[in-house]
Amino acid sequence: MRVLVSCANGSGTSLMMKKSVEKALKELGFNITNIHHCAISEGKSTAGQYDVVFCPMNFLNMFEDAKKKGITVVGVRNVMSAKEISERVQETELAAKFK
Repeated sequence: MRVLVSCANGSGTSLMMKKSVEKALKELGFNITNIHHCAISEGKSTAGQYDVVFCPMNFLNMFEDAKKKGITVVGVRNVMSAKEISERVQETELAAKFK
């Protein structure tokens, strides 16, 4: 599964979120083939190359085009919480697609 983690500037917060996403997905048994973190501006233009996009809740609307193309977009309130990320993933169709 190809994973994109996108946040405001694409440096500190997205890196921490990437680690939380990685931990949550591995605990759920997903096979991550590629995971990348970046700024929202880059994320919007490259989201189509990924199977799932993770971003803070306040940026969800930035990925409407990706959603229309069938890409799963997961919004997270606490980017440091692998538990919340795990819960959000379980609310999506990812398990049916990639497990």
